[in-house]
Amino acid sequence: MPADRASAAAHIARVQGRGVALEAEFAYAASKRVLTVGYRLHNLGDGPLAVFDRGDRHAVATGRQKAGAIAAPTVQTESGDVSLSHAAPPLPRPAPTLPPTPLAIRVPAGAETAGRFEFAIPGADAPKRLRWCLGVATFEDGDFIAPESVGEVEIWRASFAVAERQQLVCTPWFDIAANAFAGQ
Repeated sequence: MPADRASAAAHIARVQGRGVALEAEFAYAASKRVLTVGYRLHNLGDGPLAVFDRGDRHAVATGRQKAGAIAAPTVQTESGDVSLSHAAPPLPRPAPTLPPTPLAIRVPAGAETAGRFEFAIPGADAPKRLRWCLGVATFEDGDFIAPESVGEVEIWRASFAVAERQQLVCTPWFDIAANAFAGQ
């Protein structure tokens, strides 16, 4: 494989979960400390999936999130590692007056969805490793209400029950010094 193709392959991770396949491409700009993630999720199952990359209803209602757009991921840091996540959060305790109701898109069986986002890594120190996780769940009609079309995207409000049964599909760690996913 030519060097430029090998380099590009080092930036692409392919992972599988129960009934899903995720392909994610990372581009990290060290000078700006910005990670760009492009992804494609394939529904390999027999039924529709909910994909939790659209944030929450409270953020949309308050103008912090544009309806239908991919939300900013949540971030966790530990010992120089940064883990980003798009997932349905559990209901906070105590429950706020306006809870952050998870938003999802519905991906039919055999279909796929794609997205792209940029994220500025917080903190003063550059991360050692990065990874990204995407929450998905079986789309069960009783857990999703109030579909809203935003352009070509249909957004559903999810019950907080899906937070407990979603699966997180995570990329391997992306090593900043090697500029590649672990094991590649």
